[in-house]
Amino acid sequence: MDARKSSIAVGLIVVATVLIIVAGLLPGAKMLSIDAVLRVLVAPDGKIESILVWTLRLPRSLTAAVAGAGLAVSGYILQSLTRNPLADPGITGVTAGAVAPIVTCFVFFPSVSGHLYPFVGLAGGLAAATVTFWVARGGTGHPLHLALGGVSVSLFLGAITIYVLLFAGPQSTALLFWLVGGFSGRSWANLLQMLPWVFSGVLGALILYRVIAMFSLDDRSAAGMGVQLGFWKPVLLVLGICPVAGVAPIAGPVAFVGLAAPHIARLLRPCGTGWEIGLAAAIGSLIVTTADLVARTVAIPKELPVGIITALLGGPIFVYLIQRGRLDFRSEGHEH
Repeated sequence: MDARKSSIAVGLIVVATVLIIVAGLLPGAKMLSIDAVLRVLVAPDGKIESILVWTLRLPRSLTAAVAGAGLAVSGYILQSLTRNPLADPGITGVTAGAVAPIVTCFVFFPSVSGHLYPFVGLAGGLAAATVTFWVARGGTGHPLHLALGGVSVSLFLGAITIYVLLFAGPQSTALLFWLVGGFSGRSWANLLQMLPWVFSGVLGALILYRVIAMFSLDDRSAAGMGVQLGFWKPVLLVLGICPVAGVAPIAGPVAFVGLAAPHIARLLRPCGTGWEIGLAAAIGSLIVTTADLVARTVAIPKELPVGIITALLGGPIFVYLIQRGRLDFRSEGHEH
């Protein structure tokens, strides 16, 4: 796929995401017509339709879109960094590492400002990823070593999270819903809190796409091409965890997006690593906004956590990758 076709592919997916976002403004406890939605989008008037669109539904859908892009790019960076197609924020333990200390702060240290939670999540995610990569021999062993290491770290941190929840009292129900992943009640303030973290990860990946491409080679070849592995590995690891640190306090752990979106992007074979990253971000946005729309509409007036929908989508993809033997990055034609 050349650059023109790659740009068309990204554009079509972005258009599809925008259409899903607009469609998501219609359903809810009070259904709105497309005419009413378009009218209040163009000219907000402060009436009930305008409040539903501008205060409740639009910020929620945009937050889902931004989160999806961030998680997809996070997965792409982690997969490239480890040369491991099974790497993603959930499987490497990064998500559990971000969530456990956030829950601990929420329950035991309520005086900690919510604006500091992304920093708490970043520290926890880095610590968990470090342990996982240590178990997986620096991420260079067999892909299943990374998966098993990440699952072990995630289970351990998940047990700590559940233990902490026992002390949450009346807040435990809200925390449990958050722990499954979702965007219910998310506001413009939540979107603005998440945006810098996701933006830094996505923009950083696009700027450093040549370095990321070099990591598709083995360490010796990458070093021979002038890549300073000792410097770039931790930089890319932090870059890969930043979006998760931003998304986790707002939406909780949203499963499988970071695994699925980069693989779908690679299957479309865009023109080079930069376009692959952009395509993965667009696909991640589409997946999460679609999952959020399904979660909101499948059981109106109640709603399902988005994490359940993305897990239902991602689970079969995970099984497919294992069944097809896509465990060796170099077998995917990852040449840029």
